[in-house]
Amino acid sequence: MALDLIFVIAGGLLLLIGFIGTIVPVIPGAPLAWAGLLVSYFSSYVHSSIVLLVITGIFALLVSVMDNIFPAMLTKQSGGSKAGIVGCTIGLLIGMFLGFPGILLGPFLGAFVGELAHNAEDVPHAFKAAFGTFKGFLLGTGLKMIVCAVFIWIFVLTLIK
Repeated sequence: MALDLIFVIAGGLLLLIGFIGTIVPVIPGAPLAWAGLLVSYFSSYVHSSIVLLVITGIFALLVSVMDNIFPAMLTKQSGGSKAGIVGCTIGLLIGMFLGFPGILLGPFLGAFVGELAHNAEDVPHAFKAAFGTFKGFLLGTGLKMIVCAVFIWIFVLTLIK
């Protein structure tokens, strides 16, 4: 009985940390959230199936891969460079300390500065490339948030079932 409760609490904590990880780049959001589902599976309080774990595991893997592909793809599509992607990541890390506006503006400003560092003579191009990088970041982050929110929803539903 006590072990079941530990599994549920650990699963819930992993799900919450995973959701936080959708914004914080050093925390693997979707895989941690999926680990929360996996840990809670071993509790008698949660009624889920192996099939559900496999399907959600596939989604966690896919969204993690897509999160790495979208920024690069949209950066390349908008004519950006790797410096823009690096700047976007640095901007996000710095922006986390500035609250919600920093989380939104940090990646864009970081990508813009990165693009300017790559080519300081073409400001309109740097702006366009930074915007592409930012769109990729938002798309990847949005997908991770949706998947993690669905994982939390599944956890709650299987817990109260």
